Amino acid sequence: MQARYDSVMWIETEICYKALLARDARFDGRFYVGVSSTGIYCRPVCRVRTPRPENCHFYPSAAAAEAAGFRPCLRCRPELAPGHARVDAGRQIAHAAASLIDDGVLTDSDLSTLAARLETSDRHLRRVFTGEFGVTPVAYAQTQRLLLAKRLLTDTDLPVTDIAMAAGFGSVRRFNTLFRERYRLQPRDLRKTPEAAPRSELRFELAYRPPYAWETQLGFLAYRAIANVEWVADDRYLRTVTIDRGERVYRGWLSVAHLPQRHTLEVILSGSLAAVAPEVLGRVKRLFDLDCRPDEINAHLGELSRTSPGLRVPGAFDGFEMTVRAVLGQQITVKAARTLAGRIATDLGEPLETPFPELNRTFPSAARMAGTSPDTLGQMGIIRMRSTAIQALAAACATRELILSPGTPVEQTLASLKALPGIGDWTAQYVIMRALSWPDAFPAADAGLMKALDERSPKRILAIAERWRPWRAYAAMHLWHGGTFQPESP
Repeated sequence: MQARYDSVMWIETEICYKALLARDARFDGRFYVGVSSTGIYCRPVCRVRTPRPENCHFYPSAAAAEAAGFRPCLRCRPELAPGHARVDAGRQIAHAAASLIDDGVLTDSDLSTLAARLETSDRHLRRVFTGEFGVTPVAYAQTQRLLLAKRLLTDTDLPVTDIAMAAGFGSVRRFNTLFRERYRLQPRDLRKTPEAAPRSELRFELAYRPPYAWETQLGFLAYRAIANVEWVADDRYLRTVTIDRGERVYRGWLSVAHLPQRHTLEVILSGSLAAVAPEVLGRVKRLFDLDCRPDEINAHLGELSRTSPGLRVPGAFDGFEMTVRAVLGQQITVKAARTLAGRIATDLGEPLETPFPELNRTFPSAARMAGTSPDTLGQMGIIRMRSTAIQALAAACATRELILSPGTPVEQTLASLKALPGIGDWTAQYVIMRALSWPDAFPAADAGLMKALDERSPKRILAIAERWRPWRAYAAMHLWHGGTFQPESP
């Protein structure tokens, strides 16, 4: 059998069809199958009767399947598939762009702005993106908007007008036209019940590729949770949320729970976050590392990953917030850093009403922190050196000289971080590991890694870690979690 999609070379029809027959969850989100006899495209885990091989056409993205004229399956719902992992250096720009598009970047800006953020040209971005996903960035963005709208129509009772705006369409008329053209349905045809007043909560499911070490992930976040901002209870992660859209600031809360039988996370958002749902869901995906490919990573790490094959690298819901907590944690215990971060949230954060007494503050913005006097931070128990570092960090983030989110150039961010007072290589590596979701970050001077490897020299530790590239961040997580590795004798 030959590949049916020539512009993306990794698609091999025979392999894809075998994965389709097995409904192998490891391939979920890696390709989609368009069925010529029905005109519908599905995820490889779809439970409908497997189509005949001659009717199957395989595509690397939902956008590519739609560009070929296929409509999304209403049963397996392609919009619920886990995302692509961003690991191959040659595809880094394309996947960084896709992640930012998923977050709604092209809703408020154009392709030139996106290319500039990734430090590349429009032409180069268009070329590498099309080579990876089979469609242009603009076409990909349109599919993502339509799939988000489809999800909101199916899973919420938001009015169609609100859904059109939340998905990034400039007008309801434009939304209705594109929906009819692409899916041959009216938006209201997906409603299970008549449109009603919006609920106070929105529920979503985000898929991942199994296995997933949920208890370990939740424990990591619980140990570092900032009082009044984050809370872990009853096998669930909760937090307050602030999304700044320039002229308007959206505030609310979210909750995340594990649905292991479905290989998904259940995400509940307060209704106040409906208009920024794409960005919030994107941040949740990064926080819980849902784009991870555990099969590839475990095969590369070998014995190191055997005891916990579903271990992920926790991302950051808010890069600035996470970095402040990391600076606070320099040379003190995690518990002490958590206490100081809680004081910052309590004294400088904005109050927020939620259904949970434990969540009542949002973490202060970079601008708020930059304008706080060192004496105020000192009264919280933060020493002068840390106060200076935090305020320099806040000033750089407030002016956007420093952007702590995926898609930002790694080497440039490392250099910018280490140029700030009080931030060395350990902190900088930890920040790009979590805030930039960089899979090859490795804080070689970390005391825990030294203990796990029985080695005191950061230079020697870096030499040992070479074998784990480009997954050194995952190797660090396994070593912190108690993974065993015996370094070779020098």
